[in-house]
Amino acid sequence: MSENVTSNSETTQRKTSLNIVVVDDSDFSRNSVVSILEDEGFNVVGQASSAEEGVALSGTTDVNLFIIDVVMPQRSGIELAKILAESSMGTYIIMMSSLDIQQVVIESISSGALDFLPKPFSREDLIKAVEKIDQELTKE
Repeated sequence: MSENVTSNSETTQRKTSLNIVVVDDSDFSRNSVVSILEDEGFNVVGQASSAEEGVALSGTTDVNLFIIDVVMPQRSGIELAKILAESSMGTYIIMMSSLDIQQVVIESISSGALDFLPKPFSREDLIKAVEKIDQELTKE
C-alpha cells in the first residue's frame, strides 16, 4: 500500500504567489528538493533535468521561481539563469551546488540569482531561502 503524499501537501498549502520549477540533472537531488517544498505547502509546477527543459518550462507555466543546480551536462545552471534573467521579467532564481567555492557563488549571483545554497543544505536553509523570495514577491 503506497502512502499518499498529496494529501499532506493539500493540508499544509501555503498562501503564496510562488510557482516553482526545480532544475537539476540528479533525480535524487531534484526529487528531494521537490519533496521538501511540497511538504511545506509550496506550489511546485514543474521539474526539469536539464537547462533546455528548464527554458521550455519557463514558457509554458506561470513560473516565478526557479531553483537551479549549477553543474549540469550540455548547458550549466549559470547559463540557464542568465537566459531566464534576460528573458523573464519577475522571475526569481535560487542557485544550488556542491561546488561551494567563492567563484561559483559570485557567478551565480552575477547571472541573476538572488540566493545560493551550497549542497548539501538543510531543509531549513531551503525553506528560508524560498520564504525570503516569497516575501519579496508579496512586497511588489
